[in-house]
Amino acid sequence: MLSVVCPVYNEAKYIDVCIQSILLQDYPKERLEIIFVDGMSEDGTRGIIGDYATKYPFIHLVDNIKRIVPVAMNIGIKVAKGDVIMRLDAHAQYPINYFSVLEKKLFELNADNVGAACRTDVLNRNSKTLAIKEVLSNRFGVGNSTFRLGVDKAVNVDTVPFGCWRREVFEKYGDYDERLIRNQDIELNKRIIRGGGCIFIVPDTYCTYLARETFKGLARNNFGNGKWNILTVYYTKQFRSLSVRHFVPLFFLLSLLLPTVLSIFYMPLVLVTLLSLLLYTLCISTICLSLSLNRKLNFYYLFCSFIVLHLSYGWGSFMGILNICRKG
Repeated sequence: MLSVVCPVYNEAKYIDVCIQSILLQDYPKERLEIIFVDGMSEDGTRGIIGDYATKYPFIHLVDNIKRIVPVAMNIGIKVAKGDVIMRLDAHAQYPINYFSVLEKKLFELNADNVGAACRTDVLNRNSKTLAIKEVLSNRFGVGNSTFRLGVDKAVNVDTVPFGCWRREVFEKYGDYDERLIRNQDIELNKRIIRGGGCIFIVPDTYCTYLARETFKGLARNNFGNGKWNILTVYYTKQFRSLSVRHFVPLFFLLSLLLPTVLSIFYMPLVLVTLLSLLLYTLCISTICLSLSLNRKLNFYYLFCSFIVLHLSYGWGSFMGILNICRKG
């Protein structure tokens, strides 16, 4: 049996799209269970899932009173009956071969974890949302993340977005770290790698992540990502829990803040801030102009999306450092 665990909380806007893509899977339904672990949603999510569970006996709804993802995953894994565990995200949709391909490749590659590329799209398409989508798919926006950029053959990687594991992997490498509100998948995958395991991303399928569609939503999400990059290192005591790309926005922000503050004592240091800002502006302006001309996207929205993404991510990391300093 394949047990699919999907943490949810207030996903009424997206959950129907997610479940519909699950129902279209070519995987045998008699060998499938879908476990939605809900953080006590208050927006109608529970009712939507409950309606589907009434109609489809392989869909189940389980409570997660602590409301955070790693707890949800550990709850789901504990109640799961399958010998293969897969994680989904409610903010995404999946092609019909997603389940079957990942389970097949898990055994073919003798892997500890298998995943696929995560494409970015939006639920509502307009000038702003299409610009946000493009930035979240762009190398300058998200770095050299293999699972976002895709592959043309099976590749050994350090992490994948939504994993597919044999149950014994959790017995060997441990459960999800419940201290981590974000980055719990990355940390688990890094732990598997450090323990001698192997993780593959395969080209035969993909998932589509439905991005936030406002600058406020984009900023809030990436502030949390940046903050929890720092806190992940703090809690795990492992810099290798993450990759260098996760800290680039922080370095950029510090290149603006530190010289500005230190210029109080030595005025010429403000030139470092101006140089960093100039180089960044020239770089993203060039990228935005190219994207605007080649893909008919709005230059202003592209420019704003890059700035919101990078500065909110970097500011989140900076606030994570301040939080640790206050604890210390």
